Amino acid sequence: MHFRLVGMFCLTLSLGMLVAAQDAPPPPPDSATPQQGQPGAGPGMGQGRGRGWGGPMMGGRGVGGTVTEVAADHYTIKSLTGETFTVHYSVNTRVLKQPSQRPTPGAMRVPPQEIKPTDIHVGDVIMAAGEVDTAAKSVGAMSVIKLDPERAREMREMQANFGKTWLMGRVTAVNDTKLTLQSPVDNSEHTFVADENTSFRRRREPVTLADIQVGTNVRVDGAVKEGVFVASAVNVMGPPATGGPAPREGPPPQ
Repeated sequence: MHFRLVGMFCLTLSLGMLVAAQDAPPPPPDSATPQQGQPGAGPGMGQGRGRGWGGPMMGGRGVGGTVTEVAADHYTIKSLTGETFTVHYSVNTRVLKQPSQRPTPGAMRVPPQEIKPTDIHVGDVIMAAGEVDTAAKSVGAMSVIKLDPERAREMREMQANFGKTWLMGRVTAVNDTKLTLQSPVDNSEHTFVADENTSFRRRREPVTLADIQVGTNVRVDGAVKEGVFVASAVNVMGPPATGGPAPREGPPPQ
């Protein structure tokens, strides 16, 4: 369950945050991205960089949080990191509601439901896809999806446990059994170590520590022990890494 949820909201490196929105019918041909100076566009769009759920994400193309204000052309949201963002929307913005029913194996996936902008209220958790201006704390939304309350609660719990029981990001350094990754969840670097009890997998296939290279995207489960995050399981996401910067020099972990 954790892996599915993570794939929904914070894998800015190789997965889309709004997976459910992508399953909805395509927008009408005359739909357009909100432009500068038009309703649904914030000032200076396109200057943002990606972070995880609760802040700018998707390479600067989205933001998520709890709605604190609803207006005729925008929502104000508070991210899990405490930042306040304005989500501008227009007639060209697709507004969707995430299905409350979880998909079951073999069952047809229920697509998001089209809703009105007025169906989003204070207290709802939303994800908005669009160009983020991190300086102005705004986003011109191409689409907005209202999360199911139970799914939103689980995501909050996951966010609270980030760095404590799980990590995710792109590996930037490998020094023996100590690895460093850059995470889109908080836009920061984190280190973890592997030991003799750590398992490594790519999808369902077992791999080894040697398969984890700079540029590899990983999801790491584990726990903090004496101030060090010790991995119990490392899951490689996506295809094998193809190149990237050379591993950083440094002494092996103590």
